[in-house]
Amino acid sequence: MRVFECSWRVAVALAALPSAAASAQQPTNASATLGSQPQALDEIVVTADFRDAKITEIPASVSVLDSAQLRATTVEHFEEAIREVPNLNLSGEGSRARYFQLRGVGELEQYDGAPNPSLGFIIDDIDFSGLGSVGTLYDIDRVEVLRGPQGTRYGANALGGLIYMRSAEPTSALSADFEATTGGDDTRALGAAVGGPLGDKAGYRVSLHDFQENGFRHNVFLNRDDTYGRDELGVHGKVNWKPSERVSVDFAGLYIDVDNGYDAWAIDNGFNTHSDKPGRDAQRSTAGSVRVQAQLDKVDIVSITGIADTHATFSFDADWGNDAYWAPFTYDFITSNVRERRTYNQEVRVLSKPGAIANGRGDWLVGIYALDVSESNDHLDQGVYRDPVCGAACDLDLDNPVTSRYDATNLALFGQVRFGLGERLDLTAGLRAERRDARYDDSSAARFDPRDDMTGGELAFSWRLATGRSAYLRFARGYKAGGFNISLAGVDFGTIDNAKITPDEIEFGPEFLTSVESGYRFVAASGRASVDVGVFYARREDEQVKIPLQLRLGDPSSFLFVTANAERATLSGFEGTFDWRATERFDLSAAVGLLETKIERFSLFPELEGREQAHAPPYTFSLGAEYRVPSGWFGRIDLSGMGAFFFDYGYDIKSNPYTLTNLKVGREWGRWSAALWGRNVLDERYAARGFYFGNEPPDFPNKLYTRQGDPRQYGVTVRYRF
Repeated sequence: MRVFECSWRVAVALAALPSAAASAQQPTNASATLGSQPQALDEIVVTADFRDAKITEIPASVSVLDSAQLRATTVEHFEEAIREVPNLNLSGEGSRARYFQLRGVGELEQYDGAPNPSLGFIIDDIDFSGLGSVGTLYDIDRVEVLRGPQGTRYGANALGGLIYMRSAEPTSALSADFEATTGGDDTRALGAAVGGPLGDKAGYRVSLHDFQENGFRHNVFLNRDDTYGRDELGVHGKVNWKPSERVSVDFAGLYIDVDNGYDAWAIDNGFNTHSDKPGRDAQRSTAGSVRVQAQLDKVDIVSITGIADTHATFSFDADWGNDAYWAPFTYDFITSNVRERRTYNQEVRVLSKPGAIANGRGDWLVGIYALDVSESNDHLDQGVYRDPVCGAACDLDLDNPVTSRYDATNLALFGQVRFGLGERLDLTAGLRAERRDARYDDSSAARFDPRDDMTGGELAFSWRLATGRSAYLRFARGYKAGGFNISLAGVDFGTIDNAKITPDEIEFGPEFLTSVESGYRFVAASGRASVDVGVFYARREDEQVKIPLQLRLGDPSSFLFVTANAERATLSGFEGTFDWRATERFDLSAAVGLLETKIERFSLFPELEGREQAHAPPYTFSLGAEYRVPSGWFGRIDLSGMGAFFFDYGYDIKSNPYTLTNLKVGREWGRWSAALWGRNVLDERYAARGFYFGNEPPDFPNKLYTRQGDPRQYGVTVRYRF
C-alpha cells in the first residue's frame, strides 16, 4: 500500500536520526564558548494507563504534550494543539471542536444526542467523551493521546483511542501564576492560578481563566462582529490529601462555561455572514472527581469516582440569510438543540506489588468499572418557505419540536497481567468484558432498549534493546456499542426521497476494531535527543458510518445524519515524533503521521466501497524550532498542516491541503515574561468542515459549503510567576 511504502521510508529516515543526533551532540564551538552543555530533555511519563510509566516502557503509540510544550506554542484550546499529535484531526462544525478523529476513527457530529463516542475524552478522571468544548488549556499540566483501541483500559468509549487531560497539581510551597493577553479581533484573556500547602498533609491549587474574542466573522445584515464570538470561562481546582503514609486522596473539580455565538456559515464560504437569527454553541459543565489510593501489605487499591453535569446548546440560522437577502422568496428556518447530560463513573481496581509474580518479574491487576449516562434533549426545527412563482404547491410550514430521554449503563470487568519472558522481553496481556444497557424514548413515541455484550483486550510485547532503546509489538481489540438514529424518530418515511432509508435503519449494531502495531523508541545517552516511530494496521468490523442526507428539497432542517453499519473497513499508517536539543540555545521538534483508510464493504451504500474515511487526512505534520539566548530573549516558529481529506460520506468532495505558520518572540526576566505571537501569520485559507447540499432557493442546487478555519491573528501575552 502507498502509505506503508512511504511509512517505511520515513521510519528508516527517522530511525537514522538517533545516530546523527548522537554524533551531533559533541560540544560545538558555540557551546564550548558558553562554558556549559545543553540540558537533557525532560523525561516523559504516561499517567493515563493503569500505572504511571515512562513512555519508553509503554507498548503502545502515545503522544504527550506537557505544560512546557503547551506554553511554548500559541494555543488556547485543545483544538489548536491537535496538529502536534500525529494522525489526529477534528470536526470543526461548532465554534469549538467537540469531536475528534484518531487514525480516521471518531465522530464528526453527535448534536442529536444519544452519546456513543469512538474516542474517550477524559479530564482529571472525569468522562467528557463527545463534549470536547471543555478542552481549554490554561493551567493544564499535560495532554496524553493514546492511539489505537484501548480495549482493556477504557473499553466502549475508546474504540479508536483516548485523549487524557490533567490539570496542574498542588505545590509544596506557595506559588502563583498570572497571565494577561490582548490581541486582534477583540481578543482578551485573563488567567490566575494559586497553590500551596494546606497544613502538613494536604495541598491545593485553584486556577481561573477567562477568554474572549469576536470570532473572525462580520454579520453584514446585523452589522455586528461578535455573532460568532467566543466567551469561555474555565475554573479548575485540586486538593491532594495524604492522611497517612499508605493512603492518599486526590480531589479535583472544574467549572467550564463556554458561551459562544454560532454564525459560522456563509453562502459564499467567506467570513461575511447574512443571518438574521445567529445561534449559540454553548456548553456549561460542572464536574468533580475523587481518586483514593491505599497501599496495603500485598496489594494496592485504587478507587476513582467522577461525576459531571453538562448543559449544552447548539442552535443556528438554518437558511443562513434574512428576508432581504432571499427576496422575493420567503425563506426562514432555525434549528435548536438543548441537551442536559449527567454522567457518573466509578472504577475500583486491585493491583499487585511490582514483582509479585513470575519470580519477581511480573505483576497483575483486576478491576470493575461502571458508567451511568443520562441525557435529555429538546430539539426544535421551525421555518417557512414561500415561492411566489411556484405558489401553494411549494409552500412549506415547519414546526417540529421533539423531546427525548436517553439513559445508558456500562458495567465492565477487566484484568491485566505482565511478566518477563527474558532479561529484556516483557509480555502484557489484558482482557475486558463489558455490558451496555441503553434506554431511549421521545415525544414521537419512539422507544428503544438496545443491549450489547462486548469483549476487548490486548497482547503486547516490549523489548529493552539497549540503554535508551526499546521496541514493542501490540495486538489489540476494541469495541463500541450499537445505537439508534434519533434523527429518524418520528420521520414520515412516505415523504422522504431516499428509498434506502426505511424504519429498519433506525437501529444499528456494535462495532469492533482489531489492530496490530509496532514501534521503536530511542533516547540518546545525553538525554538531548529522542525518536519515537511506529507503524500500524487495523481492521474495522461493522463500522458505524454516519451518512449525511437531505430528506426533502427546500427544507434545510431535513438535512440530517443516518448511521449504518459498513461490514468491513481497514486503516494503516505510520506515526513518528522527534525532539532534539541541538545546542544550549536551539531546540528542534517534529511530528508526522501517514494514514491510509478504506471502506471495503458496505451493502447499504455500495457507492462508498473503496473510498477513504471522512476527516482522515493522508498526512499530518508539525515542525517546531525555538532559539533562546542567555539574556532571556527567545523566538519560536511552528509549521503544521495536513493533506486533503473527504468532508463527509455523502459526497466525494475533499478539502484542500494546508500549512499553518505560527510565530512567537519574547523575553523572560526574573519572574516576568512577555511574548508577541501570531497565529496563521500567512493568513492561510483552509476549511475545518464542509457539507454538500442544497440551501439556495428556488432550485436548491447541491453545492459545497465550508466553515473556514481561523484567519491570521496577532496578540501579546504577559505572564508573572512566583
